[in-house]
Amino acid sequence: MKSPLAYKHLYGLIGYPLVHSFSMDFFNQKFMSEDIDAQYLNFEIEDLGLLMEIIAEYPNLNGLNVTAPFKVDVIPYLDSLDEDARAVGAVNVIRFIRDGENGPLMELRGYNSDVGGFDKTLDSLLDKEHDTAAMVLGTGGAARAVTTALERRGIKVQLVSRRKTEHTVVYEEITRAMVAAHPLIINATPLGKYPDDDQCPDFPYRFLTAEHTCYDLIYNPEETLFMKHAAQQGARTKNGLEMLLLQAFDSYEIWNLKD
Repeated sequence: MKSPLAYKHLYGLIGYPLVHSFSMDFFNQKFMSEDIDAQYLNFEIEDLGLLMEIIAEYPNLNGLNVTAPFKVDVIPYLDSLDEDARAVGAVNVIRFIRDGENGPLMELRGYNSDVGGFDKTLDSLLDKEHDTAAMVLGTGGAARAVTTALERRGIKVQLVSRRKTEHTVVYEEITRAMVAAHPLIINATPLGKYPDDDQCPDFPYRFLTAEHTCYDLIYNPEETLFMKHAAQQGARTKNGLEMLLLQAFDSYEIWNLKD
């Protein structure tokens, strides 16, 4: 097996934990099938301070994906952000801008492909006459990306969190009328993600109806407990696989942009 340093281009994912990650298999299969001289690695790190050591160790590194818990904390390590990353305040793609191919590193630029990936999945879901409000569970980087995409479509967003803030309600405050007023419910928390797939947000599922669409950004397992509870009330459900694929396609395009 070739050393990672023997490949023309190297890409990877930073986060912790990465046992659930889809990206490495997806990209390495893509590189093999398209005869691209590249490899994708998982960099499972608990301390984001190790990022610069990774960059120094692999001079052929040309791009990274970023997942929890580093989508926000990685920003101070970057030289610039694109419009979506600035709007969201979170990064899930880092592009390495080098002086020539695999030359000295000139700039680390952060992007957020979650916004576009999520937005592209909405057209088939929304009833444009009625879906004017959404309830987003969570306040992390994924929730920020979802909120940005929704608000750009003119959809009002109610954020839900475990802690009360000026901009959120807590789960205990959610009433039947609030749920009825928000036909789109999105789980942007990690609750229910493998291997903790016996968990779900503490949402009042009994208030859901067939008029609701419940979208879980989690893709593993294929049907989360959040989705199962929603389906039992007659709601439509969708998982995050399509969004994941779309943002993966966007990641590769970002890494190979020509300035």
